[in-house]
Amino acid sequence: MEIKVLRNVLDANDLIAAQNRRDFDAGGCCVINMMSAPGSGKTTILERTIERLRGQLRIGVIEGDVRGTIDADRLARLGVPVAQINTDPHFGGECHLDARMVRNALTAFPLDGLDLVLIENVGNLVCPAQFSVGEDRRVMVSSVAEGDDKPLKYPLMFRVANLLLLNKLDLLSHVDFDPARFRANVARVHADLPLIELSARTGAGCERWVDWVLGEAMRRRRPGGRPLPDSGPPPMR
Repeated sequence: MEIKVLRNVLDANDLIAAQNRRDFDAGGCCVINMMSAPGSGKTTILERTIERLRGQLRIGVIEGDVRGTIDADRLARLGVPVAQINTDPHFGGECHLDARMVRNALTAFPLDGLDLVLIENVGNLVCPAQFSVGEDRRVMVSSVAEGDDKPLKYPLMFRVANLLLLNKLDLLSHVDFDPARFRANVARVHADLPLIELSARTGAGCERWVDWVLGEAMRRRRPGGRPLPDSGPPPMR
């Protein structure tokens, strides 16, 4: 019975995610779902992204947190519309965003006025991977501070990702992290997952990431709002 209930929940989520997807496609809007553990640096990465692209793309942000608006306030200062989702009313806080939450948040800004929606999911290495929200791409952010074993301990997050960002390279000399072992562990669970290494704090490697985001957004933006054919993420290794 527990398995049946879970399946029903996921099926209902997929139906709403499909509705979101149709709305995103109709507006020619690219949607990127950023997932990671807490403290990986997602918000700083988004700050760097918005700073570089806000003159080229119309950007909106959906910010997911259990409670508070700390990250949303940081991003709103950059002059982009931000919709905050707090998940704390239920059982101490849902550990992920689902399609219904995202659909409700879309009332905060019209999709036909945006080229790119960046979703910062709740920090968690399990649940966000199970719930599609209708996004174009799922981007997994991992940091060197988390250890190089995370692909083996939380394989689903890496399997569902379209792109992996390895962040906080500026801390590499201060932590016990083996980049070669991390890449080997990633390959064991998702052999062809593209990887970009960067430091959001210093900006090193961020241009490669920003170029990827811009390419995804421009591929979606075409007359009539219909998306271009999905060619998948470009090779990055």
